[in-house]
Amino acid sequence: MLPNQPQQQPCTPPTTDELRRSFLYHLHHTLVKDKYSATKPDLYMALAYAVRDLLAERWLDTQQAYYRNDAKRVYYLSMEFLMGRTLNNALINLGLREEWDTVLKELGLDIAELQEMEWDAGLGNGGLGRLAACFLDSLATMQLPAYGYGIRYEYGMFYQKIADGAQVEVPDNWLRYPNPWEFDRQEHLHPVKFGGRVVEFTDRDGTVRHSWVDCDEVMALAYDFPIPGYRNDTVNTMRLWSAKSSRDFDLRFFNEGNYIGSVESKMKTENISKVLYPADHMAEGKQLRLRQEYFLASATVQDIFYRFAKKHDDLSQLPDKVAIQLNDTHPVLAIPELMRILVDEKRLNWEDAWRITTQTFAYTNHTILQEALETWPVPMLQRLLPRHLQLIFEINARFMTEVAARFPDDAARLQRMSLIDEFGEKRVRMAHLAIVASHSVNGVSALHSDILKTDLFKDFYELWPERFNNKTNGITQRRWLKHCNPWLSDLISEAIGDGWTRNLDELRKLTPLAEDSAFRTRWMEIKRRNKQRLAEHIYKRNCIQVSPDSMFDCQTKRIHEYKRQLLNIMQVIAQYNRLKEYPGLGLPPRTVLFSGKAAPSYASAKLIIKLINGVANVVNNDPATNQQLKVAFLANYSVSLAELIFPAADLSEQISTAGTEASGTGNMKYALNGALTIGTLDGANIEIMEEVGRDNIFIFGLDAAGAAKVRSEGYRPQDYYYRLPQLKQVLDQISSGMFSPADQGLFHPLVDQLLNSDYYLLLADFDAYLDAQAEVDRLYMNPEQWARKSILNTAGMGKFSSDRTIAEYADDIWGIEPQQITRQGVYHW
Repeated sequence: MLPNQPQQQPCTPPTTDELRRSFLYHLHHTLVKDKYSATKPDLYMALAYAVRDLLAERWLDTQQAYYRNDAKRVYYLSMEFLMGRTLNNALINLGLREEWDTVLKELGLDIAELQEMEWDAGLGNGGLGRLAACFLDSLATMQLPAYGYGIRYEYGMFYQKIADGAQVEVPDNWLRYPNPWEFDRQEHLHPVKFGGRVVEFTDRDGTVRHSWVDCDEVMALAYDFPIPGYRNDTVNTMRLWSAKSSRDFDLRFFNEGNYIGSVESKMKTENISKVLYPADHMAEGKQLRLRQEYFLASATVQDIFYRFAKKHDDLSQLPDKVAIQLNDTHPVLAIPELMRILVDEKRLNWEDAWRITTQTFAYTNHTILQEALETWPVPMLQRLLPRHLQLIFEINARFMTEVAARFPDDAARLQRMSLIDEFGEKRVRMAHLAIVASHSVNGVSALHSDILKTDLFKDFYELWPERFNNKTNGITQRRWLKHCNPWLSDLISEAIGDGWTRNLDELRKLTPLAEDSAFRTRWMEIKRRNKQRLAEHIYKRNCIQVSPDSMFDCQTKRIHEYKRQLLNIMQVIAQYNRLKEYPGLGLPPRTVLFSGKAAPSYASAKLIIKLINGVANVVNNDPATNQQLKVAFLANYSVSLAELIFPAADLSEQISTAGTEASGTGNMKYALNGALTIGTLDGANIEIMEEVGRDNIFIFGLDAAGAAKVRSEGYRPQDYYYRLPQLKQVLDQISSGMFSPADQGLFHPLVDQLLNSDYYLLLADFDAYLDAQAEVDRLYMNPEQWARKSILNTAGMGKFSSDRTIAEYADDIWGIEPQQITRQGVYHW
């Protein structure tokens, strides 16, 4: 919790009669439907509009309070916001979930059925976007003046289907129906320029100036979404930009009869906000991605200036009123955009503009993998953003002078630290630009931040050690326990009070209850109810019957080689082999669940999905083993699906190669809901182990130093293949076509890669992973001890609230304070 945070009590809530009248008003007057003509989507919309009304005055009051108090605000820039569904989250944060349930029951309606009508807002692909969503919830709950800025993609992350075991991508048209939670702001329309050329001239004072002219122009239209705090009157704003053509179509083409040509330019312009993550294995996709990143950066920086200018005309005060947090490298073009406006438009000298810029920006790094550290080809930047490239070159020249003065006669260091990668095609290193222009650079777990300082950005740390810090990620307990697991939430609140919803450290009070047999029984009864609910979903979607009495072993995350879903399915095959060889083997029944999306152009990841489904087909249809072992791949992983899986999980698979996962937040969500973790010493797993206790987590495999040592000493994966009979059998089965009878060579690329390279050390960790899984089996056979450790995992999650993370950002980086919101209006019904 932040020091001196105001403990505001929200105003008197509406009565159930007022709620009912509001619902019926919107049904009859907004939607023009009655009980005879209304469909379920209509009823959902009427409910959403009625709930939105409860947010509206709070929203207006919040924004007025920020202006009235002249509060410093943080602007959180992210290419992804994985918000999920809004309705139930809003009801919980308003404290009106039970009241609305009562009202709708009196009308013969089921609130749960209406909630299912809402489409997930899937404007992200996993941890980065979901972290941003959790942060927005915490910022509003802690009454901190904040805005989230992103792109209103017309099509979110693709909708994943599984056909013949393979991933098929179809458009995620989440805006097919009206979205009651967004408000278009026609008055907030900013021009964003591309292309053109730069004109250099000398002004009356003799100063050399630059003008960016002859550009193509795209308009950025703002759409605002309310972000309510938990049981207070704060409602912050998430503003997403939609690309609009500067004109509807070219009338000249239209008059000449070229109707397609007349709208072609408009369509091409508006493609910028059409889809999240265009395929970037082609030049056109890369260029569109760059356009998206600058579109977000430019519109947002212009909007920040617009808001700042309402009360201030002294630009030197900008860092006192504005903090900009860059969520990874995607929004880093905001740095040269701010410099362009300050130098070219506001006519500041370079030194003043640079001081303002570096005091305003802060950068969060989210990856250790070189492949994920963005770089952009210099020729592409020259074509699309010629003035920004000039500014980047100037920043780099001044930076290189500073480095050379600090570390003379060290040409290699200059090459490593330069903003321009000179090897091969010249490319701009966006992470380097972010570090140079930010006053704070943070990692997202203790291990990750240490790797940044000692390895990835070691040179920069030696230059500016004071800039580097750690902010371990967190999750919002309001969504990831209270919302998604109401049965467990109610039990916890009954036992220790509901203070944990605001201060997750309160969960420590559960520790003595782990020794209470009756409490353990109730805890596991709730776990089984959640498993039954998920089992019904699996049967409905996958036609696979799974037992809620089996261990639910879950790995749900983006499909990537470093996350090692392949290692998991290899141990499943090994377990299947043991069950076949020893039919009476006393292992607990296990249901292994996978879910996650592979990038459309990521062939290896898509092949792993195909293998998982191939193994599932063999295992689930073998009568000799299918009472002991089941496998299912749950298609189209989303926030809503995650909300079903986390409460039902017994075992959480967090098995990335040590030193590759920056943090992870799925590990936190699973543990918060009472799952035990099997994992490596990677990312936030280490800190989870420290909080829950080494005896209450299953740790295996190489640590980060060990992994680096194995590679440096000349790793030979084939040595493990020949030394470990179980491993050899598994790889031979995959290679032989046992799990792909229609195409026996289908999985050869996976096996070949493991035997000849295995960069992520699956074979090196395989044996230790099997040993850890055997330890899991032994513990699960002792239900009382398993229940005890499950409770202790939840009890140890206090550190991992996004409230704690945001408090650290606010205090250490942004310098912002909570704002008391005074209600100016009253409810009108």
